[in-house]
Order: sequence, then C-alpha cells, then structure tokens
Amino acid sequence: MAAAAGLQEPEPGGSFRRYLARLGALRPQPGVERLDGDRRRTELHLLFDQLISESCGPAPAAGPSPQDVCALLVQGCQLVQLDQEHLVSKVCQLIHHLLNRFQVMVDEQNLNFLLSYCISALKQCSSWTHVEILQALAALVYSNGPKCQKHLPDLLGQAGLLLQFSAATQTDVELRRAAVRSMANLCLSVPGQPYLEESYRSVCFQTFLSVLQSSKSSAVDDITFCMLLQSALKGIQSLLNGGKMKLMQTDQIGSLLAVLKKCMFHGLPGLSIEVPTALYPAPLPQYDKRSPVKQEQSEPATCKQPGNRRKKSKGKQKKGEFGEEGREDLGDGGEAALGAEVLKLHLGDVHSRPGLDPQARSSGAAHVPMGKDLSAHHSSWKRISSSESEYSDAEGGIQSKVRCYQATVRQGALACFLSAVKSMEKRVLYGYWSAFVPDAPGIGSPQSVSLMTIALKDPSPKTRACALQVLSAILEGSKQFLSVAEDANDHKRAFTPFSVTIASSIRELHRCLLLALVAESSSQTLTQIVKCLANLVSNAPYNRLKPGLLTRVWNQIKPYICHKDVNVRVSSLTLLGAIVSAQAPLPEVQLLLQQPSSSGSNSSGSTTPHRSNSEHWRKAPPSKGEPPGTPAGCSSSEPCWLLRLCVSIVVLPREDSCSDSDATFPAFSSVYEPCPLRLESLQVLALLVKGYFSMAQSYFLELGEVACRCMEEMDPSIQLHGAKLLEELGTGVLQQYKPDSTIPPDQRVPVSMVVTFWTMMLNGPLPGTLQSSPHPTLQTSACDALSSILPEAFSSLQSEQQVLCVTLLLGLNHSENPLVKAAAARALGVYILFSCLRQDVMFVADTANAILDSLHDKSPNVRAKAAWSLGNLTDTLIINMEAMGQSFQEEFSDLLLLKMLRSATEASKDRDKVKSNAVRALGNVLHFLQPCHIANPRFREAIEDSLQALISTVQSEATMKVRWNACYALGNVFRNPALPLGEAPWTTQAYSALSSVVKSCKNFKVRIKSAMALSIPSSRECYGSTEQFGQIWDALVVALQKSEDTEDFLEFKYSASLRTQICQALLHLLSLAKSTDLPVVWESIREQGDAIRAYVLQYLKSGAEENEAGAMHTDWCERERVLKGVIEHLGGVEKQLEGKAKVKVSDYLEGVLTNHVCATELTEA
Repeated sequence: MAAAAGLQEPEPGGSFRRYLARLGALRPQPGVERLDGDRRRTELHLLFDQLISESCGPAPAAGPSPQDVCALLVQGCQLVQLDQEHLVSKVCQLIHHLLNRFQVMVDEQNLNFLLSYCISALKQCSSWTHVEILQALAALVYSNGPKCQKHLPDLLGQAGLLLQFSAATQTDVELRRAAVRSMANLCLSVPGQPYLEESYRSVCFQTFLSVLQSSKSSAVDDITFCMLLQSALKGIQSLLNGGKMKLMQTDQIGSLLAVLKKCMFHGLPGLSIEVPTALYPAPLPQYDKRSPVKQEQSEPATCKQPGNRRKKSKGKQKKGEFGEEGREDLGDGGEAALGAEVLKLHLGDVHSRPGLDPQARSSGAAHVPMGKDLSAHHSSWKRISSSESEYSDAEGGIQSKVRCYQATVRQGALACFLSAVKSMEKRVLYGYWSAFVPDAPGIGSPQSVSLMTIALKDPSPKTRACALQVLSAILEGSKQFLSVAEDANDHKRAFTPFSVTIASSIRELHRCLLLALVAESSSQTLTQIVKCLANLVSNAPYNRLKPGLLTRVWNQIKPYICHKDVNVRVSSLTLLGAIVSAQAPLPEVQLLLQQPSSSGSNSSGSTTPHRSNSEHWRKAPPSKGEPPGTPAGCSSSEPCWLLRLCVSIVVLPREDSCSDSDATFPAFSSVYEPCPLRLESLQVLALLVKGYFSMAQSYFLELGEVACRCMEEMDPSIQLHGAKLLEELGTGVLQQYKPDSTIPPDQRVPVSMVVTFWTMMLNGPLPGTLQSSPHPTLQTSACDALSSILPEAFSSLQSEQQVLCVTLLLGLNHSENPLVKAAAARALGVYILFSCLRQDVMFVADTANAILDSLHDKSPNVRAKAAWSLGNLTDTLIINMEAMGQSFQEEFSDLLLLKMLRSATEASKDRDKVKSNAVRALGNVLHFLQPCHIANPRFREAIEDSLQALISTVQSEATMKVRWNACYALGNVFRNPALPLGEAPWTTQAYSALSSVVKSCKNFKVRIKSAMALSIPSSRECYGSTEQFGQIWDALVVALQKSEDTEDFLEFKYSASLRTQICQALLHLLSLAKSTDLPVVWESIREQGDAIRAYVLQYLKSGAEENEAGAMHTDWCERERVLKGVIEHLGGVEKQLEGKAKVKVSDYLEGVLTNHVCATELTEA
C-alpha cells in the first residue's frame, strides 16, 4: 500500500526516482560490498512486481517525466542478464506497461539500447518469453519507425525475427499476433520523418496479407484470432496512410480487396461467404459463392434486408455512444413490429406509405399488424441469430465478447478499405465497383453481398457507420463513371448493356439506403446514411434515368428535418441541397418544389409525412415589397415548401429546444436555430436560386431581405452565406437578360424590381460589408455579389449609388489581401462593359489604371483576374471606336494606350491563366491603334514586341485556350488597315505561324480560329508576295485533307466546322487572287482536285450549320452566290492572260458548281 501511495505524491515522478535509486543500489559499485546473486534476483523480482502492479492501476494525477521512465527501463535491462529468463520476461512486461501507460516516446539513444536488448533476448531466450519480449518491442517501435533504421535488417531482413514469428508456419497464435503487432507499429508514419524503404514496406504488406488470408484453425479461440486480424489490418492501414504506398498493381489490389471483403463480413450473424484469393476488375457484377449448407438460412436474411435486427436496449442508451446498443435485449414484439416495417419497404411499399416519424420510430412505436408471412420472416431471422435462451449466463457473456471483437475486426477492415480507396486512382477503383456496391439481383438468384449488406444487417452502429463512410468515399467523385448509366428507355436486347448495369446499381443503392434510413435508430449512423445519400444524389445522372428516384428520397428525408439530433438535421438539408443542384433544372425536382407543404399523395403515390401540430413548417414574415406571385407553371397557390423552410430556419427565432445536441452551439441556442443548421439552410437557398430561379424569382424581394438580414448579423459565417445568396440572386437575373436567353420578357424579373432590390442592398448592409477589412473572405463574396448587378438596373440607379459602387470597387482594388484585390479587379472588368459607363472616358481611364496596377501584382490569381478585365476593357475600346468613331480615340490618352500595350505584352509571358487574356487584349489594342500611333516612334518598339509576343504564343505549346485567343488576336490585328500588313517583316512570320497551326494543331478549335484569321485580310496586297500567297493556299489545302485526322475522338465533332471554315478561307483567297497566283492554285488542283471537289461540294450542301463560335453560317444559296462571284473574278483574271497559260481554275470551279446544282435538283425531285 505504501508503494501504491507513492505514485500519488504531489511531487511528479517522486516514486520513480526512488525506484531508480533502488535499482542504482543494485548495480555493482567499487568499494561497496556486492549482493549475492540470489538476493539480487529476489530484490529485482520485488521491484519489477511493484512497478508492474502500479502501472496497471489508476493513472496518477502527475506522471513521471519521459526521461525518468527511460532511465528506469535502461537500468532495469542493464541489471538483467539474458540467461535470467523470468527477469527478462518481467522487464519486458515493464517496458510494455510503462510506455503504454504514460505514452512515452523513447529518445533515440535509449531506443537503440532497449531495441538491441529485445532483439538479443529474442535470439537467446526460450520461446515462452517471446510474447512478452515482442510486446515490449511493439511498445518501443510505436511511432518510432524512422529511428529504428539500423535494426530493420534484424527485424525485417531476409531472416528477420518478425518475419519468422509472423510466418504462416508459426503454430503459437499469440506469438504470431505479437510479431504482427510489432510489425504494424513499425509501419506507422511520422510526419516530417523518413518512411520505411520500399523493400521493407513490401515485406510487411505481404506478411499482413498472408495473415488476413489465413483461416482460423479449430485450436485457436475466436478472440485471439480476431486480435491477430486486427493487428494485420492496422498494419496495412498504416502502410496506406503513410502516403508513400500507392496501390497500382492489379494483383496487389485484387488480393488486398479480396481479404478486406472477407474481413468486412467477419462474424456477421447469418452470413457465410467465400471470397476468392483475389478480386479482378470487371464491368459486370461479381457474385459471391455462398456455403451450400447455409444457403437456405442466409438467403432470407440477405434478400429481405432484415431491418428487424434493429433492437433497442431496455435501458436508456447513452447519447452519442457507439457499441452494441443492447440490440439483443428487445422482446419479440418490438423486433417483429420493426421487422414488419422493413419488410414492407423491401416489398416495394417505400413508394406508397408515409415515412416513419423518426422520433416515434426511435422509441419503438412502429405499429404494424403482423401477418402470417411476417412471422415466417421473423422466425427465419431468429434461427440465424443467437438467442439468449440457448446459452448459460457465462456462455452468453463469452458470446457477447466474441461478437464485440468480431465487430472490431469488421470496423478495422472498413477503416483499411477507406484508406485503400484514398490510395487508389478512381479509374482503377471503379473496376471493382460490382464487388462492393449492390446490384439488383437477377430472377431466382440471391443478392450479392456488398457494403450495403453491412449497413443493413450489422448489429453494431459503429460498423454500419464505417461501411457507409466507405461507400461515401467510393461515390465521391464518381460522376464521370456513373454518367454512362441509362435506363430511360427499356432495352430489349439479348445482353444487358453496361449503361443499364450501372443504372440498375444506382437504383439498388437508392433502395438500400432508403431501407437503412427508415430502419436506423443511431443518430450518428443516421447522419452517415444521409451523407451517403447526398453523395449519391450529387453524382448520379438523373437526366438519363427513369424519374421517381429523387421523389422517393425527397419524401423519405422530410421528417428528418425536425430530428432531435442537429447533425441529422444538417445532413438532411445537405441532401435536399444536393437534390436541387443535381443536373438542375430537372422536371422531377421542379414538380417536387411546386408541391405545397400540406399536399397528400403526389403523382408517384408517396405521401408527405404527417407532423404534429407543434412542428408545422413556420411561415416566414411577408416581404416589405409587393407580395410575391405564383411561380411560372406552378399549380399551387401555396409557397414553395423548401424555400419557406429554409427562410424560417435562417430568420425566425427558434420555437423550442427540439434538439438534444444544441449544447454544442450555446451561442445560438437561446435565440436562433444552431449555426450549422442556418448555414446549411442558406446554402440550400443559394442552390435553389441557382438551379430553379424561375421558381425562386416569385420570392425575389423576400430572399433579398433574407440576404440583408444575414449580412447585418455579427457572425461572419452567416454574413458570408448571405452575400453568396445575394450573388446567386443577381446572377439569376443576369441569366434571364442574356441575349441568348429563351425566357420571354414578360416572365423575367422586371427591371424596376431589380432596381428596388439593389437600392435596398446599397442602402442596407452591402457597403459596410464591402469595407469589412477584418474578414477578407466576406469582402470577396460581397465584391462578387456587387458584380452580379444587372446593367439595365445599374443604369436606372440614382447617380450617387452608381458612384458609390464604382468608388468602392476602385478602393478595394488597392486592398492588400489578394482575394479581395482579385474580386475587385474582376468586378471592374464587369462594370467596364456597362453601356452607361463604357463611354465615360474618365471612368475607362481610372479603370484601366486600376487594372494595370493589379496586372503587376505578385499574386497569380490577382494577375489572372486583372488580365481578364483588361481583355474586357480593350473590348470596350473596340466597341467605342465602332460606335463613337474618332472622337473617343482622340480623347483617350496616348500614354495610357502605350502603357496598356506594354503591360499586356509583358503579361503574355506570364502563366497560361494570365496569358490567355493578355493576348486577347493585345489583339484589341493593336486593332484600336490609329495611323498617328503607328507613326509615333514611342509606339514603334512596343508594337513590334507585342506582335512578336502574339506570333510566338501561336507557335508555342501553351494550352488550347491560350493559342485560340492568340489566333483570335492575330485576326483582330489583320482588321486594322493602318498596320502595314503584307509589307512588314512580321507579316510573313504571322502567316507562317497560322499556316502551321491550321495544318497540325491537335485541337480543332484552334485550327478553326487560325483558318478564320487567315480569311480576314480584305485585299490581295495584305497577303504579300505570290510565294507567300501560295504557301497559305497550300497550307489550307493540306489542312482540308487532314480535317478528319485526330487522335482524340472528342475533337472529331468539330471537324465539320473546321472544313467549313477552311473552304470559306480558300474561296476568300480565290476571290482576291491575281494572275500570278493562279499557277500555284492550278498545280494543287491538278494534284488534289478530286479531294478538293468533294469537300467543296459538301460545304455547298451543308446549309445552315452552326460553327464553333455559335454564329450561323449563310445558307447554301449564299454559298452558291459566293462561289459564282469567285468564278466570275477568276474568269476575268484568266482572260487577262490572253491564252499565255492554260490555267482554267474557273472551269474547274464551274464544274463543281454544276455538280452541286444537279445533285440539288435530283434531291428535290
């Protein structure tokens, strides 16, 4: 007792120092009489026994220092010779207990000594001591892998100790487990430290794999075997989490996934599966072999997805507790009643009955009469479940412990699988989709086991949550893979297409997750189910699937909005947000949004769950403006249920304390709903406005008030989401007023209402929010919101409000925060296009100076936004030049123009995101220049540099967008008659660059734009010499012949547009050709005449065809007229030759035209 009390002394580590002193006294010292061997051993035994007993007791208030612990362990090892095996065993137990108890990390010097001692002990001591030695070794190497490098050959080398003890031939399972655990601890990564070498990692991985592949012999008890599997699973997880090991090899991945699938179902009641040693990637479902003996028993449980395994503890379950939840203690009646609910769902009634109220279900109040079939279903589950009456109390306790360990193995396998998912490329992972994701069972065949089997059947809520977490990780980023799914049309083929297989899997996922939703009672697992559903909804291609899936999800999730757990409520809103953002706008979701909150049965037979009177959806306060009307196409006079719900959560005080987890958010529990709930509601509102603006526009001013109220609050996160809602509202209006908008003018938000909206914002919190310097993210969002104002509405604002907007943006452009500065630069680029501002020379000049300042910022993001705005500003220069003529050009500062030219030239050498808009700006400025600028010596060098920058960009290996813009810019340069096109040396370089691109660029859009640029010069002189004209002609002919040659099939869809553009360019050249040009033209026609004829005929008959820029080509009559004009021009040129040369290009084209006319007449006939 005195020794035990010693650990509780106020002085930290006092007892340890006494033990150190006693150990020191046992060391032989000069001049001091030595203790005889027996007394010394007895004293060591007593000391070690006392230390071990104390280390197993309650933790002291203040533990010893790591240095004292290490010193004590080192001294203990120094005093114990390796031939004293009992003492070796005890000192190793001491190492194991003390390091784990006090979480001590041993320093490198002491670690080397202690590891050397343990390795020597393993080599010299008897086998009965090895388990304790390996436990000590495991404690020493835990998170110390990088410091153990010099000992790795002894431990993991070719004849390494850990490999020997963990081998499949090792009969002592405890010894094997201890070795595997030591190996797993060695594999733990330490941030910032070197990791295990590849050879050692590979050895460890194969060892862990062989352990997991081994089967339990009858001599091994279940708990020991479970602990062995746990250690191996932790080892593999450590290897995967280390970040160095990427699963790439098919055999390695297949073997790992096979053992993980096997362990995922380890000990799961009512299930016996045989998994092959390796899984192989395949597009079709992989079915698991079941044990024939247990087939009859396991099928009903799996096929009926037994939710009746959901059992409530008789005692009150602790909130937030994971574990078994006393599922085996529920009486038959409650189990059967809940089983009836799940059975009804499985048989298809999920579409035709109200969703269960989660509060009623969690208390076991599911009132369903039992029928004959239900009894059979229930009894079959009881046969494969362990009943308490079959065991004595002691046996029942052992069985409960075994089930607990088996659940831990399943959880470890799922955690390992999660790490594997993150370590694999998605394209590799989805090859194993059918092995882990459910598919609808074929006629007469059982459903294959999958992650959803665990989510539906596992008695442990923590294991169910783990399975759902893995499924979520698989679904995350699966949009491209799932996009092939299609079942909108019933296929009647002899085989099942892959698209239908994936669609079937998506439907089965919906069905299983909805089954899990209504059967789940654990709030934490419920949250995972809803998150998993949200991931599925975000990635599934509903526009290619039969409608109805989202309707079922919508109706089943409604009751969970008022769940007692706030996390469930938040995730339910996340799911609703995913629904309204999935391929918006979807007709199915449009109908759901138009359903009034009080609707009964909808078109699919589902019913909105009934709510108690105290939980009716609360109405938001009416808008200050005129009351919103009914959305277009909405048949109900009631407001949108989801919109009203989100508004009420955001702005109304809470009515009662309905959540049992609000204590997490004390700042908001007394007035509003918890902050995460309000933020999620704001996000749903923003998504609703973005995807279904035609419906949300009826509440336009009301939603504006919500955004205002949010920006007036003190919480920056609420302000931020209010600003994002404001931006979506502004963007929605902008989309309606786009030139290509299909919305009739009378169905758009009236400009007068938009003016009222923005007046409310500018007189409200928006200016203050824009100047909220402590919160740059909020300022950025507010800046983005201000840039979403409708130009027509801006011009109708009062002049002081217009000045306020411009002043705020010009001021924010000088912000030190790169996010704010980038947003301000972009907003200025939007404002410069406003018709009421772009003709104001002073505003254009101020904006130009601000943008040029940002173009030299150190932040790449700021420079990219500034370059985009500079491109817009130079577009404005061209618009003003065409609309206002010379007056605007004369007013605009020459110095500023020169500065813009130099800055854009410099920016064209920046990274691609900056370069793409910098070259666009260069093309516009060079187009804008007047003869006075070109003659000005100060401009001469800048013009030459800018032209060289454009030419080099066209020829570079930059991204498609950069080269496309460079070709477009050169086309703009060719439009300026003041430039010496055809005479200056840069002309040859420009034509050569465009000719090269039109023939060989991999991207067809760039080829199209280069062909377009080559057809812009308006006179023959602009094309230069006859030789240069011939080179351009030959390049276009070659490009025409290569218009279908591509390695990327995605480019093929642009080939028709490319041929059209090249044919237009060829005809344009012929319309300008001189007599000296015709020999070159005739030579190419003589060699390639048949091919050219076919392409020109195709061009003539292609009619109205949309090119890559979106404009409409002239119809075939116009094309005929152009060709006739070319023939007439060439005929005149050929006459001038007076028979000196037999060049008859006009005759060739006449023949092409005749063929076309005859073919057209035959078609019409």
